[in-house]
Amino acid sequence: MESDQFTLGDANALVPWLEGMFRSLELAHQRRIAVQERLSELARNPGSIDEKTHLTDSAESLTREIEEGVEEILDQGIIVRDVSAGLVDFPSQRQGREVHLCWIKGETCIEFWHETNRGFSHREPL
Repeated sequence: MESDQFTLGDANALVPWLEGMFRSLELAHQRRIAVQERLSELARNPGSIDEKTHLTDSAESLTREIEEGVEEILDQGIIVRDVSAGLVDFPSQRQGREVHLCWIKGETCIEFWHETNRGFSHREPL
């Protein structure tokens, strides 16, 4: 859906939803890390087969949860640049040319943009 174009208002309306999505993704990521650390402990000091099976299933489930969350964001036409940072771009128009409105988790609204061939380090204020 990258051909979708967002107005600043449309993109800003999605910011609260994105904050919630990235909060959920971060929690799932933290849980996955904890599960993977426990699996590593079990590899060094074997525990029960049931625990290892349960943890493996949990890790796979959390991975799917993260992938589905990212896919849900992409389905909105938003470009995900960095999941852990919560960095996204919204395809848009500025002065008659295609640009990306740029947002990162923690910002209350979209205040920056950059050229489509540039990234976060080249953002400019709106």
